[in-house]
Amino acid sequence: MGTALVYHEDMTATRLLWDDPECEIECPERLTAALDGLRQRGLEERCQCLSVCEASEEELGLVHSPEYIALVQKTQTLDKEELHTLSKQYDAVYFHPDTFHCARLAAGAALRLVDAVLTGAVHNGVALVRPPGHHSQRAAANGFCVFNNVAIAARHAKQKYGLQRILIVDWDVHHGQGIQYIFEDDPSVLYFSWHRYEHGNFWPFLPESDADTVGRGRGQGFTVNLPWNQVGMGNADYLAAFLHVLLPLAFEFDPELVLVSAGFDSAIGDPEGQMQATPECFAHLTQLLQVLAGGRICAVLEGGYHLESLAQSVCMMVQTLLGDPTPPLPGLMVPCQSALESIQSVRTAQTPHWTSLQQNVAPVLSSSTHSPEGSSLPVLADSSTCTVAEDSLSPCLDRPCHRPTPPICIAVALAVSGAALDLPPGVLHQEGSALREETEAWARLHKSQFQDDDLAALGKSLCLLDGILDGQIRSAIATTTALATAATLGVLIQRCVAHRGQRRILWLSIRGKEADIWSMFHFSTPLPQTTGGFLSFILGLVLPLAYGFQPDMVLMALGPAHGLQNAQAALLAAMLRSPVGGRILALVEEESILQLARTLAQVLHGETPPSLGPFSMASPEEIQALMFLKAQLEPRWKLLQVAAPPP
Repeated sequence: MGTALVYHEDMTATRLLWDDPECEIECPERLTAALDGLRQRGLEERCQCLSVCEASEEELGLVHSPEYIALVQKTQTLDKEELHTLSKQYDAVYFHPDTFHCARLAAGAALRLVDAVLTGAVHNGVALVRPPGHHSQRAAANGFCVFNNVAIAARHAKQKYGLQRILIVDWDVHHGQGIQYIFEDDPSVLYFSWHRYEHGNFWPFLPESDADTVGRGRGQGFTVNLPWNQVGMGNADYLAAFLHVLLPLAFEFDPELVLVSAGFDSAIGDPEGQMQATPECFAHLTQLLQVLAGGRICAVLEGGYHLESLAQSVCMMVQTLLGDPTPPLPGLMVPCQSALESIQSVRTAQTPHWTSLQQNVAPVLSSSTHSPEGSSLPVLADSSTCTVAEDSLSPCLDRPCHRPTPPICIAVALAVSGAALDLPPGVLHQEGSALREETEAWARLHKSQFQDDDLAALGKSLCLLDGILDGQIRSAIATTTALATAATLGVLIQRCVAHRGQRRILWLSIRGKEADIWSMFHFSTPLPQTTGGFLSFILGLVLPLAYGFQPDMVLMALGPAHGLQNAQAALLAAMLRSPVGGRILALVEEESILQLARTLAQVLHGETPPSLGPFSMASPEEIQALMFLKAQLEPRWKLLQVAAPPP
């Protein structure tokens, strides 16, 4: 269905008409820089560009009072001095004769985008707008914002389409207090905001921007504030906030639509935020959100005042919405002490309201937890390929990281025909192997584990692996027999390491077997059977390890005894696409192929994974096993931490 781009050139008309150092950064060049960046990278032409109409007064009235709408309308006829006088009645606001027209276009663009996504005309999209909106309140302009574009869009989605659960993710560096006030007693809207706070000493200087403000009345728990109490937050801090706060709550909330207040003053170089997160980070944040709400994401521009940083960040978000591979994420994945303190404070404030956080309170631990009875999921990383980079996060924006998009999105080598599985269009079917001699050589090294019938499957798997390593294939699925799975994995790992030097390989063997080695790179944990336990396993263990390890690709081995439902396997594969740019080879034992291959192919192709079903709390045994394992691994893998270590 594609990605929408909503924009109108008239939104560049407003500009500051007098000297005001505080307001001069909100300028028309913000929009033109973002749009120019999209055009230079060929992204605009890949989007469906949608026309924009002004929001009607009735639509504005979904959020704003009639008196306030009339006041803004009056600015069309005021002279410069009168505009200046009116502007001084508000905090960090300027009015212009075109403000009413531009602000109505901005709100109309958000509405147009929501309509296009919810009617199925597009899958997702972004609205490039100004003035921004998330500070605007029912009867007051605030912080460059006139009408609250995202809040209007959320009310519109509820009223016109009957939505009952909307997630608003505000990653602007300023607290969107306007959205918070509008929905603070509404349990149908979950509002998450991270923002520079500095213990209340940063604009807008509000105590209700702190973590202990969680909403009012029926809306308690549906306002989630994550205050950053120092500048310099980087990629690891933003990822930790998503993995340990936002995503657990979002999965439990199960939204029908995700609205993003997409402010990029939280990116590196911005004078307002003074943060260190690179543009690449916003590609990863976007992809992590795409597993929610059937992928229905509407991003609406808010802040962003360093033009190059803004343009690059917008491009990263849009190319991810279009389905391009996530770029490598620079920097060490080690959250700072202050970020962990903030994450700990918000989790403490929200725990009474969310089962997903309650289940992460550690029970009494047992020293035998790491080797329980029953099926397990070994999470294995080849230690010979792990050398964590020591380079610091560069402040430069002149060389953004990219992963080229392979010509083939997904390839398969299956024991049954693709037609029988109803695979997505464009999937390449690997019919044979040109590596006969090499395959036979590998087989001789493992002659006790390969039968003659396994050689063809091994050869196809090697061809698919080479395609991924050479950048020709993004992801692949291959079949093997139960007897040959372990040997095939061994061959593939050795092939990866030998291919043009050492590589980091993350491999997950989901076959109901216990790992036979215990180290920081090779370990096992029980496979959770509850929805809550499985989500904690992915968000609290697998993804932090994957981002911390920074692998070049993922190998997954799935067998009939793996214990995963198709939806669980699909979610695991979908979320692992982000840290490796989609470079995944899934090895499926033949007994699982009919039930599993189609689902895996769909999510590796970019489709949203199916729902896990109703949320169920993790069992005490699942909690205990996960907490014990994390305690053992945290000294090496810092992204596992959810609280600041004691001084």
